Amino acid sequence: MHSQTQLLVVGGGPGGYVAAIRAAQLGIKTTLVEGAALGGTCLNIGCIPSKALIHAADAYAQAAQGGFMGIQVDGVRLDLPQTLAWKDGIVAKLTGGVATLLKKHGVRVVPGWAEIVDGKSVEVRQGEELLRIQCEHLLLAAGSQEVELPFLPFGAGDGRVVSSTEALAFTELPRRLVVVGAGYIGLELGTVWRKFGAEVTVVEAQPRILPAYDAELVKPVAAALARLGVQTLLAHRVEGLNAAGDALTVRDPQGSLVELPADRILVAVGRRPRTLGWGLERLMLDMAGGAVKIDAQCRSSMKDVWAIGDLAGEPLLAHRAMAQGEMVAELIAGHRRRFEPASIPAVCFTDPEIVVAGHTPTSAEAEGTRHGFKVLQATFPFAANGRALSLEAPEGFVRVLARADNHLILGWQAVGAAVSELSAAFGLSLEMGARLEDVAHTIHAHPTLGEAVQEACLRALGQALHI
Repeated sequence: MHSQTQLLVVGGGPGGYVAAIRAAQLGIKTTLVEGAALGGTCLNIGCIPSKALIHAADAYAQAAQGGFMGIQVDGVRLDLPQTLAWKDGIVAKLTGGVATLLKKHGVRVVPGWAEIVDGKSVEVRQGEELLRIQCEHLLLAAGSQEVELPFLPFGAGDGRVVSSTEALAFTELPRRLVVVGAGYIGLELGTVWRKFGAEVTVVEAQPRILPAYDAELVKPVAAALARLGVQTLLAHRVEGLNAAGDALTVRDPQGSLVELPADRILVAVGRRPRTLGWGLERLMLDMAGGAVKIDAQCRSSMKDVWAIGDLAGEPLLAHRAMAQGEMVAELIAGHRRRFEPASIPAVCFTDPEIVVAGHTPTSAEAEGTRHGFKVLQATFPFAANGRALSLEAPEGFVRVLARADNHLILGWQAVGAAVSELSAAFGLSLEMGARLEDVAHTIHAHPTLGEAVQEACLRALGQALHI
């Protein structure tokens, strides 16, 4: 069987489905191929289910704490199957919504795994039938997959070793969970299962948790883990399973071997572009390491072949993929666009949360050295914010970085409860080229966490009011 389309999208994750919807809105005949579930990793086994479990774990931990804010709770019990069913219901609602939107805009959705034939066609097996789809434009949005350690493969130890996918759906509470990797995925899921009652140990090869973030941002997260009773073994190197297959063997900083008994071992050491197993190599595209190399318009080295999202490398963020997908659709429709965002905010949904947007202190100083300007830096602690105190969340701060000469804002960082919601304000100020005065002299509602954003700018200007 054969079919024709103008735009063929391989992958129905955030980047792929957004590209398909926008292309259809612009009158482009569009076909989307997805082998698993619409919504990709993010909606099905990543962003959405993990945040749902984080919320459930927070609610359970608060109820189980007893005496919190004078509220006495007796007989708190975790019904894990019901919690998982609630989480799955959220996922189903969102993925169903994606399917409805695609249908509403006239996108043809082909279920099945695409196999690249050439730059103008793919094949999709559907039962006994082989469907060949030819296109004018081919958009590759295959996403990413978990990195597997060769000496600790998923499924080893009679299924004891798992990826984040399985860790989102444990059918029973593990008594002892060992997490390999103290990045955001490992810490988010490790915190969830600790709050549900598991004994959790996190093993990290680097000397501190969240090594990609600066030390000041990480301190409140490390303190929260300690209060929760999560054990963190830093500068420890994983060796593999022990002979019995029921414990993880690690080497401590002194070189001694240590065994960590575990019911489950979550390997969360990162993700990599999904480049294997679907014929991508037939296109012989230029690569950037393990990712497809693209230009500022997401064009690959082959004419009319585009790549977006995780397949095109770091940062592996759903909102980046969405923005790229929208842009590619508009380029195909003849619009003038380039992917040159002022910032792509990154969020860790740890406890407390972390947000980074724009320059960090290190990169801002480097930029200043290159271009001959000094950098202003100011922080405002949530301990001085009324809304944070009313939420029993005084930990953390907002930090702003700006040029000293003209006060142009260069970057934001924050750590604290619900600071993910501040990412929109951070991104908007950077995209609009705001200066410290723009934010400092904008009236912020009281009492809100957003006041800390304003106060950080006031402090940078030497005009702090509440500290």
